[in-house]
Amino acid sequence: MIIVTGATGALNGATVDHLIERVPAPDVVVVARDVTKARRFADRGVAVRQGDYAVPGSLPRAFEGADQLLLVSSSDPTADAVALHRAAIDGAVAAGVGRVLYTSHQAASPTNPFGPGRDHAATEELLAASGLPWTSLRNGFYAHSLTWLAGPWRETGVITVPGDGPVSWTAREDAAEAAAVVLTSGGAYDGAITLTASAAPTFAEVAEIASELVGRTITTRVVDDEDWVSEQVAGGQPEHMARFLLGMYQGAREGYFAGTDPLLRTLLGRDPRTARDALAAVVATPAR
Repeated sequence: MIIVTGATGALNGATVDHLIERVPAPDVVVVARDVTKARRFADRGVAVRQGDYAVPGSLPRAFEGADQLLLVSSSDPTADAVALHRAAIDGAVAAGVGRVLYTSHQAASPTNPFGPGRDHAATEELLAASGLPWTSLRNGFYAHSLTWLAGPWRETGVITVPGDGPVSWTAREDAAEAAAVVLTSGGAYDGAITLTASAAPTFAEVAEIASELVGRTITTRVVDDEDWVSEQVAGGQPEHMARFLLGMYQGAREGYFAGTDPLLRTLLGRDPRTARDALAAVVATPAR
């Protein structure tokens, strides 16, 4: 049995969609905080259980019978993500799960300026200490993030960032499909594996791609960290969120997101989507 948490979200929800193309729906279980939001899976024959990382007592029963358990990482920047992940791993141990898979990040490191990278590194340490077989899916930085990380360039003609560096912008859809492949691989992947797009363009290169897509020149402007935070706050962004995002740009300029790996292409059996694909989707969407 394969049990998947976070299936009401975009990443693991798409993974479940791919899973039930590969295995019978009754062999898949989804765990959700609010089971009513998982109705579309129940309608397709997938069992739905209630479980919440913030309620540790709910987890052993939710995870019971899992040959494999896919744990989604917390996406709440205000939460104690490591504590939530610890509760989930403890629940997996209590349930006797056969293998835990975890949606991590390619830049999992205790020194990453981007907070989630540090949380992923700490969670991988917890997995290693759990005594359970585990696989960490170190996904590249999700390409749909360009929608806001590149700023309002369609209106201004400028991508303003506090630091530039290469980022292996990786389609969330590709990461979801790859997770389904790994889950149905018979335990062929152990420990941390890296799943990224084939290239890692800088923001300057992203601006060149954007220029080609819209038929006019888009430039980049690199500003001081504190000036960028001030501009974000002046534009209505809460300061704590601006500083959270600042860590991403700092990580990019220090090379944390620069690596690429051919494994994603191997798992998909095709070329992964690119940063150009993500930008083309943005261009195709009417500007607000």
